[in-house]
Amino acid sequence: MLTYIIRRSIMAVPILIGVATITFLLTFVFVPGDPVRMIMGQHADEATIDSIRDEMGLNRPLSVQYFDFVLKIFKGDLGRSYKTRRPVIESIAERFPATLRLGLSAMAVAIVVGITAGIVSAVKPYSVVDGIFMSLALLGISIPVFYLGLLLIVVFAVNLNILPVGGFGGGDIRYLILPAIALGTAQAARIARMTRSSMMEVIRMDYIRTARSKGLSEKTVIFKHALRNALIPVITVIGTQLGYLLGGTVLTETTFSWPGVGRMAVDAVQSRDFPMIQGTVLFMAIIFIVINLVVDLSYGWFDPRIRYE
Repeated sequence: MLTYIIRRSIMAVPILIGVATITFLLTFVFVPGDPVRMIMGQHADEATIDSIRDEMGLNRPLSVQYFDFVLKIFKGDLGRSYKTRRPVIESIAERFPATLRLGLSAMAVAIVVGITAGIVSAVKPYSVVDGIFMSLALLGISIPVFYLGLLLIVVFAVNLNILPVGGFGGGDIRYLILPAIALGTAQAARIARMTRSSMMEVIRMDYIRTARSKGLSEKTVIFKHALRNALIPVITVIGTQLGYLLGGTVLTETTFSWPGVGRMAVDAVQSRDFPMIQGTVLFMAIIFIVINLVVDLSYGWFDPRIRYE
């Protein structure tokens, strides 16, 4: 397993270089606007702007800036924010706990609701319950997260006045409920559909019929024999979605004014803070790589036949 982890880590290096290259080109070549003018305002004199550009290294050739950027990445340095002048990695570390809290809460909602709905639908296929659950799953996938967030705010915060509109609230759990539900709904829908599909395939297997013929209870057959063998594709979906959630949930954090990495990325784009944009994108890429590695390693726990040699 150690050899597999080392090999996957080495394979991640060109991926990160590719992400860094694309991000650099998108920010410095294709994103309109001058970051220095965004900071200083449109009425700043040219001498001051040119001096600041020299200080930030923006007057150097683009190729020099690129190689300096890549070299700093391998040193663990993501640069300094143009706006706050703080190291980007410090800003990400400061905002990530809020994103982690929101992402894990949303995924907990998604796993509990999604797997439960998927199992019930698979056990009673083509029934009224199955139709209701799968219709709700289709609705959950289709509805945009920001629209669902606004709808939840109107109903529970404005009309019923039982939950806050948004913000972090010093860590109060009441501020977490609405964004976690808004963010977890689409993930629950995906997990439910995948769980149903995988469970229905496993339930038709011969060993399930054998387990039933031995007189085992339906609960034992479903949860001990069928569910565990059906979980590998479900775990893949969960891992992919978890990487997305922990990488920064831009729309949800913006809708609910949640102080996480996603909202920080939006602020960076609006202010043309190139180092912050590049840093958050690379951070999201690293999160996806790590989550995918953990998911691959978890396969062996669910299915002992899988080997990593």
